[in-house]
Amino acid sequence: MRFEDLTWPQIAALPPGTVAVLPLGAIEQHGPHLPVSTDFVTATEAATAAVAAVDRTGTASAVLLPGLAFTKSDEHHSFPGTIWLSWDTLMRTLVDIGRSLQTSGITRLLFVNGHGGNSALGQVACREIRRQFGLRTFFAHLSVPVDQGGTGSGADEHGMGIHGGHGETSLMLHLRPELVHMDLAVRRVPEALRAHDLIGFGKPVSFGWLSDDFGPDGHIGDPTGATAEHGKALFEGAVERLTAVIAEAARFTT
Repeated sequence: MRFEDLTWPQIAALPPGTVAVLPLGAIEQHGPHLPVSTDFVTATEAATAAVAAVDRTGTASAVLLPGLAFTKSDEHHSFPGTIWLSWDTLMRTLVDIGRSLQTSGITRLLFVNGHGGNSALGQVACREIRRQFGLRTFFAHLSVPVDQGGTGSGADEHGMGIHGGHGETSLMLHLRPELVHMDLAVRRVPEALRAHDLIGFGKPVSFGWLSDDFGPDGHIGDPTGATAEHGKALFEGAVERLTAVIAEAARFTT
């Protein structure tokens, strides 16, 4: 059920505990082989499929909000095609959305995030919306990002396929194969980071980075072995998890 397709009386009549699901994407460079829409496509497609699954099974009441395409992508500012909001603009936008939902009678908001650069700010927004407007707020990824402790999908990426690597390229080969340029895909794994035990992607100590720290192509990982079949498995797994998350968010209490 798409929020924007409903009338205001229909929105007012939504059952208590209805979960509003908001995809958070990005418009940012993803190397020479993937479109700038990658994060927006993956987040919106997975959220759309999960809400449809919940509607189909009746496990919860959920509405899909229009996804946000422009978010916090300034780590990719050096490359053409990246369009980003400042951190405070995005924070105010997310909080304002929470405020608007509260006035519409919505009490639960789930962010479905497709861009790792939104993670820290999204967590702060969740707490701010909870404090100011009383909504139950939740922040989910399609899968745990490798730079936040996830395992990633390419074994030879050594946990560093964080942007335009094996996983994202596989997802896009499944979802939008006509937009993927595999002839331009090259390996860009920052092997030097393996020398550090404590500081790095998915290690105990994080570090500030920009995508051009790792080379001229903009991506970080190895897309060369990506396949649509693997992307399909990743996507179906993400949808299954998000479907369960929505059902749990609808009944969540503390």
